[in-house]
Amino acid sequence: MKPVAHALLRAALALVPTLVISNAATFYVTVAGLGGEPDYEQRFASQAQEIDKLLHASSGDAKVTTLYGPQATKANVQNALAQVARDAKPNDAFVLMLIGHGSFDGYDYKINLPGPDLSGVELGASLDRIACTRQLVVNMTSASGGSRASLEKASRVVITATKSGNEKNATVFARFWVEALRDPAADIDKNEVVSALEAFIYAETKTAQFYETQKRLATEHPILEDTGQGDGERKPSPENGEGLKAAQFALLRIGATQVAANTPEKKALLEKRDSLEEQIDKLKYEKAAMPADEYKKQLQNLLIELAKTQAELDK
Repeated sequence: MKPVAHALLRAALALVPTLVISNAATFYVTVAGLGGEPDYEQRFASQAQEIDKLLHASSGDAKVTTLYGPQATKANVQNALAQVARDAKPNDAFVLMLIGHGSFDGYDYKINLPGPDLSGVELGASLDRIACTRQLVVNMTSASGGSRASLEKASRVVITATKSGNEKNATVFARFWVEALRDPAADIDKNEVVSALEAFIYAETKTAQFYETQKRLATEHPILEDTGQGDGERKPSPENGEGLKAAQFALLRIGATQVAANTPEKKALLEKRDSLEEQIDKLKYEKAAMPADEYKKQLQNLLIELAKTQAELDK
């Protein structure tokens, strides 16, 4: 691969965790629903606990709420979302992760919780009260594809473990999503920040490989939708128009950037790098409508500035 093409591939998966806003915060709510059997109860709770640990390790001041077991009731979930709605500002980011069993009756999706279940329509209404202009929902339950229509919004990235509400078997996607948050290999562009797109690519690939290795018919097909309309894609790309917002959505920092984000001088450089990466990512999605020479010129200028900024960060 030519150097410029290689640089483009890495930069195209870049992300913008806080854009150019130094005060922006990220609110995380993780819910592990009713298991129904001891094995599932243990699995769902463990996955939620692992996510909680990883988020706190990524940022000491992370705004994290994690509900599992008897605490994961409909009332508690709605209260947690209402608290985010009260505290979060438009320039903040919000991440909701759902683990467990879901159901779909052909009209509406529900996540199975202790006591009354929570429907996709109710969930969407709660999320719409949150002012954050950057939102990510990762629904890892069975039948989660049935929730997509209720959750889609222009400012929201929606990831589901299944392509529709009719894929009702227990899913393995959550296992690989958690793995993506702790495996440095998920950081495709090696900028020490795992984006929603990178985590999705990692988990979707691992999910497909699981069924192939087990020689089983795949009963789940993960989907990403971040345009606010349509059915989403298993392979987001500029060609199908999906993935731009997901590429710009940071889940967590890893490695040296965890420390750098807490240093004023380094934080300013991180924000500059993030802004440059956002411009590169946007340029990639506009490539088809631009003259080739103009695209190459703009890309080269941005990559040079990005390299200079990275060099300052590495000092």
